[in-house]
Amino acid sequence: MPEDTALILRALRVSKTVTAPGNEPLTILRDASLTVAEGEAVALMGASGAGKSTLLALLAGLDTPTSGEVELAGFSLNNLNEDERAAVRAGRVGFVFQSFQLIDGLTALENVALPLELQGTANSTAQAKAALDEVGLSHRLHHLPKVLSGGEQQRVALARAFAGTPAILFADEPTGSLDTATGERIIDLLFALRDQHQTALVLVTHDPALAARCNRGYRLQGGLQGGELTPWQ
Repeated sequence: MPEDTALILRALRVSKTVTAPGNEPLTILRDASLTVAEGEAVALMGASGAGKSTLLALLAGLDTPTSGEVELAGFSLNNLNEDERAAVRAGRVGFVFQSFQLIDGLTALENVALPLELQGTANSTAQAKAALDEVGLSHRLHHLPKVLSGGEQQRVALARAFAGTPAILFADEPTGSLDTATGERIIDLLFALRDQHQTALVLVTHDPALAARCNRGYRLQGGLQGGELTPWQ
């Protein structure tokens, strides 16, 4: 990355240990360190169970590490409570998940507008409409998730993620629930939106071809002592 590019995310020697059945400690992640610059796309790869989703949750402040430090958008998350971490994410962080995470009882427009409303955005409906238009769903504004295809639901999720113009977006296997052709279209759209909005992207994936589209990547190697993180270009 260019030397003058500011960091949007930094993790230093982050570890996560939980209590397994029998009250035995289980280390899921061990001494993971990484950086993400503003506007950069970074891939996280590794086998199932290596700790990728755990690491993503720690980087986004959805969970707290057992040890180590996470700094997001200039804020150290270590000493913040859940509400304070949520305040850091508001307006700065977007999410896209494998399972879409749409609210069944809300229309596409309402699903996209709700986070904006919670942030106090004055023109949340207009902003949500614009975001859905960006993903080609202006004709589906008032449809519920149950009548949308999987690809359409993920496009709603992308619109919701980018509507607030986040500084960084976390995507956890965003094509895992889609067929190959639909998944490729979603990834093309994801990177087009990322380029358009100059949003940093942290992407969890098993797909080497998808990871190759990112600027840099890290591989998590699982083991008895917890997942270890190694960089690759």
